[in-house]
Parts: sequence; structure tokens; C-alpha cells
Amino acid sequence: MQSPSTIIATDRPASETSATHRTYLAIQNLIVTGALKPGEKLKIEGLRARLSTGASPIREALSLLTSDNLVERLDQRGFRVAPTSQSNFEEILELRCDLEDRALRKSIANRNEQWEEYVVLCHHRMTRAKQSNDPTFEALHKAFHMALLMQCDAPILMKFCSQLYDLNIRYRYLAGSALNYTKRDVSSEHEAIMRAAISGDAESATAQLLSHYRKTGAFLADAIAAAELP
Repeated sequence: MQSPSTIIATDRPASETSATHRTYLAIQNLIVTGALKPGEKLKIEGLRARLSTGASPIREALSLLTSDNLVERLDQRGFRVAPTSQSNFEEILELRCDLEDRALRKSIANRNEQWEEYVVLCHHRMTRAKQSNDPTFEALHKAFHMALLMQCDAPILMKFCSQLYDLNIRYRYLAGSALNYTKRDVSSEHEAIMRAAISGDAESATAQLLSHYRKTGAFLADAIAAAELP
């Protein structure tokens, strides 16, 4: 699976490519975690000082992030963080459910021992990180969800699923402390999805995955409504 950050011309110097890659990941993280607010103007000089990098990697990173729908290009006026809204969140959730249902079914149909072992490993790493409050949990959480889908043998589908994951996680960070999972056992939901997937039960695995997303979506919808997003 390729992230959008890897789609960079290969005829450039390695140092330039890596600078763009690092800058892309840094700005992506700032947007997804809410450090850069929805609708905030992205000024090149301000980002240069914040990230200690050059203007060229920042411009290229912002261009890449527009294809992820995390940044918007303003005609003749630079860039801004993509705004958020109730309708945007609902569209992301619907698309995520539709595409991941397809990807997981294909992944299970193509399953093999190596994939099953990798899914179990990703689940173990994610669970261990959560139990120890490890700051790498979010990255490992995404790795688990992407591992479930990666055997689908459909790179474009995987790219869209990865982008939708990031767009959805952005809303979770915006919800912040308003997101209350006290009546849910999210760890058990993850384990049930994993077990159904590696056993080859596509119907159960997809049903539980979509239920998992929709339960989170219901919590987020309430938080979004409380924040009075349009």
C-alpha cells in the first residue's frame, strides 16, 4: 500500500523527496490532530518557522494534501485547512463503510497464512500500545485497520480507504473529550473483527466492522452537533 506522500517524482534528488515527505507527514499530523484548525489559512512563512524547513517542500506538501481533501487551494490566495461540517462527516462515514466493506470482502477472499499472521500481529501491537498509553497507538490503530484490507489486491481502493481513515480520525480529534466510549468495549470490537476475518467469515467480519464504524459515527455525530458545525 502506498500513502499519498510516496507519490513524488523519482527524478528529484533524494534529499528533496525526503524533505517533502517529512513535511507532508508533519502538516498532515497537525491537521488531523486539530493543531491546525478547520478553515485556518496556511501561510508558507508561518509553516517554515513552525517546521524548520524550506518553502519548496511546504508548497509541494500542501499540493499533495489537497488531493487528500485535508487542504484546500484558494484561487490566487494560497491554501487553507479544509473546513469541517456535519454533512462532510456523514459523507466520509458512508463512503468509508461502502469501500471498506468491499475491500475487506476481497481481502478475506484472498487470505493466506502470511496475511492472517500479519493481522494478528498488528492487533497485538495496537492492543499493547493502548494498554500502556503508548503515543504510537494512533498509528498502530490505523495499521490494524489497513492490515485487514491489504489483501484486497486493489491499490487504488486501499489509497481511498487510507484517506478516508485520516479524514474520519480528524473528526475524532475535533470531538476531543466530548467523545465518551464508557458504554462500549472497543477492544472487544476490534478482536471480534480480527477473529472473524482470519477465520474467513466475510459476512460476520464486514458486519462487525461496519457496526464498529457506525457506533463511533453516532458518538461523533452527537459531538459535532454539540459543536454546532453546519
